[in-house]
Amino acid sequence: MVAALAILCCALWGSAFAFVKTGYELFEIPVNNRPGQVLFAGMRFALAGMLVLAGTAAIRRRAPLPTKQDVLPIILLGLSQTTLQYAPFYMGLAYASGTNSSLVQGMSAFVQIALATLVFRQERLTVRKLVGCMLGIGGVAIVTLRAGGFMGAWSPLGEGLIFASVVMGGCAACLMRRYGVSGDPLMLTGWQFLCGGLALAIIGLAFGGQVHAVSPAACGVLVYLGTLSAVAFSLWSLLLKYNPVSRVAVFRPFIPMFGVVFSVALLGERIPLEQLPRLALALALIMAGTLVVNTEGSRRS
Repeated sequence: MVAALAILCCALWGSAFAFVKTGYELFEIPVNNRPGQVLFAGMRFALAGMLVLAGTAAIRRRAPLPTKQDVLPIILLGLSQTTLQYAPFYMGLAYASGTNSSLVQGMSAFVQIALATLVFRQERLTVRKLVGCMLGIGGVAIVTLRAGGFMGAWSPLGEGLIFASVVMGGCAACLMRRYGVSGDPLMLTGWQFLCGGLALAIIGLAFGGQVHAVSPAACGVLVYLGTLSAVAFSLWSLLLKYNPVSRVAVFRPFIPMFGVVFSVALLGERIPLEQLPRLALALALIMAGTLVVNTEGSRRS
């Protein structure tokens, strides 16, 4: 169940690269319009927060209201998981291809495990965790690197900003693990999305951000992005509540696998037939890394 839910989250997140770029086109947000990109991100996550809170209220038949003890976690999570993570992500994605963005996001598994073990001290860094992460990152590199590809196209305004968002996302995962164990992860997810999304929208508007050409297709993309965030982050927060960060984060290399698929399908980025064996090898390495980390706990017990 953990594997199935984690891979579902990765599939949803993998589709976001292509849909965000499609949203830029439909809302006519140019590459250099950073306030507009931040405003678009704020609209998405404010909508996601409202969806999570509404869904939680419908299931529990009561409003998921925070207590005084929840205010600080909501602020910290809103800043790290939404505002400071997705402001650089949306700005960087405008300058990076979907494939390169997927590769950088694929490094998030190693970043999250490194933060959980070395900075937040929530678990121990073992050889199996390290080997599993390296196998997963190796799979990501194989499927996305090519001659004159990723490293040659590195840009501080593109891949550099996306990597900054990966680091903030790793901090957010550790914070969610810390506060979600004793708190309500769905309530925290909903309110941090709403607060963080509103903060992004206010920042975008304050600096002159606008969205244009509002159409049914554009609204449909925005609703999809908000829904995928609501579903994926709610499931991910529940997984972090009941599992160590490393046990869950090791599935994140699947994100670029799905990201490449959606980039090919929706953005027209092509993968030659001769690259298909590399895809198979990459998937095998990712699965091997996932198994290495996830068999550690069962072997000990």
